[in-house]
Amino acid sequence: MLEKLREEICLLHQELPKNNLVAWTSGNISGRDSGTGLVVIKPSGVPYEKLTPEDMVVVNLGGQVVEGKLKPSSDTATHLCIYRYRADVGGVVHTHSTFATAFAAVGKPIPPYLTAICDEFGGPIPVGGFALIGGEQIGQEIVKSIGSSKAILMQNHGVFTIGKNAVAALKSAVYVEDAARTLFYAMQLGNVIEIPPDQVARLHKRYTEEYGQ
Repeated sequence: MLEKLREEICLLHQELPKNNLVAWTSGNISGRDSGTGLVVIKPSGVPYEKLTPEDMVVVNLGGQVVEGKLKPSSDTATHLCIYRYRADVGGVVHTHSTFATAFAAVGKPIPPYLTAICDEFGGPIPVGGFALIGGEQIGQEIVKSIGSSKAILMQNHGVFTIGKNAVAALKSAVYVEDAARTLFYAMQLGNVIEIPPDQVARLHKRYTEEYGQ
């Protein structure tokens, strides 16, 4: 079931190591089917190069496996918690990308120091409080702290991004790491200059309403 979505989620997972967003088998992507409400997610602990569409696991919002021979990701409860609270979210990505996770390790948000941050996120990338892995605690903290952003750094853990679909969430994950890497290097040169809120809003509006085809 959900053959097309399974193929898409499997292919998107190959972008995580390609963009240096994960190490070994860490990280995961899920997508929600708008028709059934079911979620397709990566199986736990399977190397990215060995993933096939058939390996993807289909679960309902209660966490029950609907189809799939493998155990779903250990972050499944987090993804499902987000989906239950956010009807607008159709895709979730989790990474431990190096530079963004460095900010998470010290509990620092990523302010809008770059126009690219304003474009994609419309403001600072926030930090959520520490929460234990395995249950819904991380998901609840994400829902509580992410606000209007598409991304959040979870303290001492890593990065979660959301989007209208899995492709959009992956795009945000790539941009989070790119922004964090640039900001890290900029901070070595001196004090970074934050963009004023009114200009942040103008940049985000232009990007969301005028950029692209």
